[in-house]
Amino acid sequence: MNDMTKGAPLEKIMRFSLPLIVGNLFQLLYNMVDTFIVGRTMGLDALAGLGIAGSLSFFVVGFAMGFTGGTAIPLAQAFGAKDYRKVKRSVVLNILLSVVVSVALTMISAVSLWKLLEIMNTPPEVIQYAYDYMLVIFAGMIVTVIFNMVSNLLRSIGDSRTPVVALVVTTITNIILDYVFIVYFHMGVAGAAYATILSQALAVGLCFWVIYQDVYVLQVEKKDIVFVRKEIIQHCRLGFPMAFQTSIIAVGAVSVTTALNTLGADAVAGYSAAYKIDQLVIQVLMSFGIAMATYVGQNYGASEYGRIIQGVRQTAFLSVTMAIIFAMILMFMGGTLTALFGDSNAGTTLATYGRQFFLLTGPFYWLLSLLFVFRSTLQGLNESLVPTFAGLMELVMRVVAAFVLTPIIGFSGTVISNPMAWLGAVLILVPAYIRKRKELIQLEKEKTIIVN
Repeated sequence: MNDMTKGAPLEKIMRFSLPLIVGNLFQLLYNMVDTFIVGRTMGLDALAGLGIAGSLSFFVVGFAMGFTGGTAIPLAQAFGAKDYRKVKRSVVLNILLSVVVSVALTMISAVSLWKLLEIMNTPPEVIQYAYDYMLVIFAGMIVTVIFNMVSNLLRSIGDSRTPVVALVVTTITNIILDYVFIVYFHMGVAGAAYATILSQALAVGLCFWVIYQDVYVLQVEKKDIVFVRKEIIQHCRLGFPMAFQTSIIAVGAVSVTTALNTLGADAVAGYSAAYKIDQLVIQVLMSFGIAMATYVGQNYGASEYGRIIQGVRQTAFLSVTMAIIFAMILMFMGGTLTALFGDSNAGTTLATYGRQFFLLTGPFYWLLSLLFVFRSTLQGLNESLVPTFAGLMELVMRVVAAFVLTPIIGFSGTVISNPMAWLGAVLILVPAYIRKRKELIQLEKEKTIIVN
């Protein structure tokens, strides 16, 4: 456990963020291994199918990830307030709600999968690859949801290390299973999906084992299965808006893929390969956002309003600095790195698309860094409406850019849709945080007066 209500804010945030960054990079690694092995052994069509499946997976799985992230915030607040009975009741609610959501998503997504791929204008030579992969992912949805849930519960009490250890073990397992299923058993892209689900199941088991060995505050007994109406509403009020926020963003990603599909399989493959490298940046910057949700949630529960303001300011500066460094590197090396996902024949094509991708995306990573910090901060402050509106703005900007600019300027139009979406969200989040900051300053003054 890690109490983030005491000590130097930036030090606490960094100590929490670093394991998250390592974990997210390992998670990205096992996703990249899928892409690398498929691209190297099955060609550009299979690589394109995996890319399309990724955006559709984000739409469905992202809903569950957002939901579990939201329902973990009340637990962080209860932990910050030292209300451990409430923490245990929150664990019960998180498990129950996660199971219900995962079953519902599996039923809906599996039935509509092929139709969704057709609506997305998926090229005929690619659609079967995407379908084979997504069918397995949707069937194993409950494993993915529970893995994200238990990881968020551990992070809510300040433990960002256990999920990292689980991800390291998962990544190694996934790499081995990818090779065995795809190369040895010739299971195609479905083999990559099976490897992902089985690896995540191992991570779930490891996290629960750690909880029931060492983390008493998250261990529940029969007496903890108590449903308080106010607490159920609080969990749903934060869980569903965050789920919809993620889904709104994912709808934008699916829209981008739909527009991209009109450019052919090579463009889809090039975008998919570049996007895997782009995820490196996103995962690092997102880690600061995840850290802020826990940090703000705990300090808000403990009424440490001044610490919240200080932590946000310092984290925003650090995150923007990291974004600028990544931009400089990828604007020069992005094409070369993208080419690694194809064989010698496909490498030149992928490199061309990769260079174009990062020259248009890199200069705007600083916007993405602010988006993650301020969105998570507002969520940690129980503010769900503004982040939802920011997500809607992301969707509008991304969809308009993708469908208006892609027919005019081609691949560049598709890529530009991402920075435009980030800008739209930041224009809503920053003013909202400034208003919230004034409230926090006033609350801190009132607390000081009462103490004195």
